[in-house]
Amino acid sequence: MKILSVGIPCYNSAEYMRHCIESLLPAGDEIEILIVDDGSQKDNTLEIAQEYERNYPGICRAIHQENGGHGEAVNTGLKNATGVFYKVVDSDDWVDHDSLMKVMDTLRRFVQQNQTLDMLICNFVYEKQGAARKKVMNYRSAFPIEQLFTWEDVKHFHLGQYILMHSVIYRVQMLREAELELPKHTFYVDNIFVYQPLPHVKSMYYLDVNFYRYFIGRDDQSVNEQVMIGRIDQQYLVTRLMMSYYDVTKVQPEKLRNYMTRYLEIMMTVCSILAIRSGTPENLQKKKELWQELREKNLRLWLRLRWGFLGQGMNIPGKSGRKVSSAAYKIAQKFYGFN
Repeated sequence: MKILSVGIPCYNSAEYMRHCIESLLPAGDEIEILIVDDGSQKDNTLEIAQEYERNYPGICRAIHQENGGHGEAVNTGLKNATGVFYKVVDSDDWVDHDSLMKVMDTLRRFVQQNQTLDMLICNFVYEKQGAARKKVMNYRSAFPIEQLFTWEDVKHFHLGQYILMHSVIYRVQMLREAELELPKHTFYVDNIFVYQPLPHVKSMYYLDVNFYRYFIGRDDQSVNEQVMIGRIDQQYLVTRLMMSYYDVTKVQPEKLRNYMTRYLEIMMTVCSILAIRSGTPENLQKKKELWQELREKNLRLWLRLRWGFLGQGMNIPGKSGRKVSSAAYKIAQKFYGFN
């Protein structure tokens, strides 16, 4: 029986995918490593995936698909998953060995005791290239540690503290019942992955280990600031999709509603700051239209986001106001260690 299925979206990943796969192999026969080649053409990604399938039969599977983007590779992993739980690990990232053992022990215990666990949360580490200090995202202030809990038991999220794709392991059947399907050929869909299923998540468990190692710092990464500005339309598309899934002002329970609202707040902030940092009239107009669209579709949510702390900071009028917003972003960037 497979306890954990891990989807690894790969696109021209030959340079670093071995490190990712090797970090997962110590989990042995209880793990299923789904190496999804998303139509790679520039290197031998598929051949490497097939090599691991030959060398580790019953553990590694090589899956080839026509290029559909990161989200479609995540979808393919989920469709092929035979484990009880599902995790996504990007091909340039990896997991910590000792933490992996603890994760597997925890998931195994829930399976053996026939207890339903919808979402396991762990810490992740920003493995930023060239950074001496590694920023760790933990959730000690937000969740009870090593106990089953619900949204009613959630405590306090700090500013900048969010559940990200790196943090979560989901129950496969819950994801399928939530009908999670990420859009094709779209960047930044990891936000949808950790937002759309949330109302279906009833039981959670926080394991306080630094499990996921999130590599960041390559110039061509999708989270590089200049790359994000170049793909600003993708960021706006994902934000619009997220706001379309639910009327978040009516979500229950209250703590879940508050969390999902804050997540939309950070998405609107990212969209706004990218437009401001780009400095182009075209992108500033897109920012204005996004906020206006939100006002027309959901006035209650617009009031909450527009007049919240971040919303006010992203909408200071004039050129000098945009300078203030940009400066605040740079401070947050240095403090939190992203990009």
